[in-house]
Amino acid sequence: MAAAAARQGRQWEEPHTLGRAVRLLQRLQEQCGDPRLTMSPPRLRDVLPRTAQLLREVANSRRAGGGGEPEGPGGSGDFLVIFLANLEAKSRQVAALLPPRGRKGANDELFREGSRLRRQLAKLALIFSHMYSELCALFPKGKYCGHMYQLTKAPAHTFWREHCGARCMVPWAEFESLLCACHPVEPGPTALALRSTIDLTCSGHVSIFEFDIFTRLFQPWPTLLKNWQLLAVNHPGYMAFLTYDEVQARLQACKDKPGSYIFRPSCTRLGQWAIGYVSSDGSILQTIPLNRPLYRALLEGQKDGLYLYPDGKNHNPDLTELCKVEPHQRIHVSEEQLQLYWAMDSTFELCKICAENSKDVRIEPCGHLLCSHCLAAWQHSDSQTCPFCRCKIKGREAVSIYQFQGKPAEAQALAEDAGFISDQEDEELELGQTTPSAPPLPPRPDLPPMRPRNERQLKVDLLKGNPLPAAL
Repeated sequence: MAAAAARQGRQWEEPHTLGRAVRLLQRLQEQCGDPRLTMSPPRLRDVLPRTAQLLREVANSRRAGGGGEPEGPGGSGDFLVIFLANLEAKSRQVAALLPPRGRKGANDELFREGSRLRRQLAKLALIFSHMYSELCALFPKGKYCGHMYQLTKAPAHTFWREHCGARCMVPWAEFESLLCACHPVEPGPTALALRSTIDLTCSGHVSIFEFDIFTRLFQPWPTLLKNWQLLAVNHPGYMAFLTYDEVQARLQACKDKPGSYIFRPSCTRLGQWAIGYVSSDGSILQTIPLNRPLYRALLEGQKDGLYLYPDGKNHNPDLTELCKVEPHQRIHVSEEQLQLYWAMDSTFELCKICAENSKDVRIEPCGHLLCSHCLAAWQHSDSQTCPFCRCKIKGREAVSIYQFQGKPAEAQALAEDAGFISDQEDEELELGQTTPSAPPLPPRPDLPPMRPRNERQLKVDLLKGNPLPAAL
């Protein structure tokens, strides 16, 4: 009863609170107009108006009915209360650093590259950028969908939904106890360091979006916190809350030592890493290794002579032990699906783009399969969406296909009935030993509904190369 009353009271306060947040962001944007505050992305003068516009869309959506999301703790209302309180607190911190509009004689330290005040402002800009990305993920176009959010890594998605249900945000203390049940962490400084890594928006809570980013950065899931310890706690090359310009400035001290490098979570592509390094000619370069674990990128770079001295130090930590615990997922094909492939004299294991290489990678989170060569070529063309369903590619997982001998008699009969007769020899096809780990995707409000497939439709889709069900 009390909870219902609190929610009802919050609904009355929401329009006022959302409007106040928008006005606060507008005033803050006016203070960011000084040209001396130019910095690399994310820029406050870009993030603030985008956040204000999205908050207006949220207000309009909730005024029109809220989108029908489930009621209860940890839903859209609770998230907004925490988000707006955090937004106001961070806005006041930024306002305290910036000179009031029209006032002269501001502290010159703020405009000096590398100064303490400039560093504080850059960190706050990153936090604002993370908050905007979080709001976009949970309220696309202003409509709440946190209860349907799909984490990129299937085990992480299962963990969150089993322990947190439909909630999109939980207090840190609760989250820590849940995570420690399967990934123990020492209390004290280690737990505090973990909180500072996961809680991107510094709100004292963990959202499903923040957990998604963390599990993408420190994959694979079986050794999640071990990966975090080796890469973020113990590795001298790890840097948190740094911008592109700050990486350039830090590596200037190592320009005479090619192979020096540092790495940080990307500012513009959350869930991916950015690696800065000094090349053989003394140039400072930065790159984002796409859709593979960081430790693999660092090991490959070490082998190529690119990443040798973390932050200029001579000791390069050994990350090879992480390679031993990255199993390949086995893919399962139902008997009915397998028979349809046989009926068309086709094979499941071949990539449907090149029809030459075997499928060895699964796109996350949509689950479509193809070969790594085609995925690399696709992404090299600067496309970051699945070639089959256009879902945004958030990651990839190596998969293994296992052989199955022969073609059953009923499949041959199905082939004859369907008119798919071939003179070629029977081919070896594969049948996996376990089911896929990826859970079914929830409805996507931004995509049209997909018609149910009958057997005939599935054959047509296979022939035309249309997107197939997740198990395929």
